[in-house]
Amino acid sequence: MNINLTLIMQAVAFAAFIWFCQRFIWPPLMRAIEARQKQIADGLAAGEEARQSLGRAEKQIAQMMTDAKGRASEIVTQGEKFKSETIEQARREAKSESDRIVAAARAEIEQEVQRAKEALRDQVAELAVAGARKILGREVDPKAHADLLAALQRQL
Repeated sequence: MNINLTLIMQAVAFAAFIWFCQRFIWPPLMRAIEARQKQIADGLAAGEEARQSLGRAEKQIAQMMTDAKGRASEIVTQGEKFKSETIEQARREAKSESDRIVAAARAEIEQEVQRAKEALRDQVAELAVAGARKILGREVDPKAHADLLAALQRQL
């Protein structure tokens, strides 16, 4: 056996193996590696985009919470204002109603006083006529002495 021939045959076999690997094994292997690299890069990009989207969403939620708190505070303020206005209006209405009732009661009392005075005058006039009748010992005619009785009532 010749060592040179063995080395040359091994070199030819190795070259054939390299050619075979470059032609049939290496391209699909590189395509698989490149596809996996692309998939990993796409996943990382999607993850980064999701992280940015999450940051934007958190900012948007914080802004919405701030807006909602402001709106809630505004609604509470409006409710308190409406409540105080309603209470004040009810107080004014109650005051005017009480003033009206007091005025009506005073007017009614005044009318009652006037009626009582009139009734008292009539009774005094009747007593005066009765007293005059007893003093004079005769009948006093209220119709005949109407002017005199009316003047007596005005004086009382």
